Amino acid sequence: MSRAFVKESDDQATELPERPQSPYPNMVTPRGLALLRQQEADLEAQKKVITAEEDLLDKEQVSVIDRDLRYIQDRIATAITVDLAAQPRDHVDFGAIVDTVDENDVKHRFEIVGEDEADPSAGKISWVSPVALALKDAAVGNVVVWKRPAGNLELEVTRIVYPE
Repeated sequence: MSRAFVKESDDQATELPERPQSPYPNMVTPRGLALLRQQEADLEAQKKVITAEEDLLDKEQVSVIDRDLRYIQDRIATAITVDLAAQPRDHVDFGAIVDTVDENDVKHRFEIVGEDEADPSAGKISWVSPVALALKDAAVGNVVVWKRPAGNLELEVTRIVYPE
């Protein structure tokens, strides 16, 4: 009989490709590291609940959780926690909360965080994002150019603070 008609074992979960790791150093804020550890704990708790049941769907879910756990554990293992208290107060660097005003007098606030902590809708931007790279090393009063697909935008830095 052709192998095309042979059913694979139902007790094996599908092999999933690994989640890609960033090529950049894994810079994190203390909050970012805590969030990664919480994600790890949440995934382990989900796995514990699911493995108590035994059906094929659960095995697929366990495969997804195992893959995500490996990703999160790698992110934790490679984390470089930045001491925000040691960051310079006179210019923009990792961990800064930066207030800006653009050429249209629209105000923006950005918090520069690690890649896993980034949430642009909440103003938290990855330290390797175009706007964070434009702001890096800027001081209050400096004007930087944010290179965007929608067109370049000039931002004037009006305030720089670091979380305590």
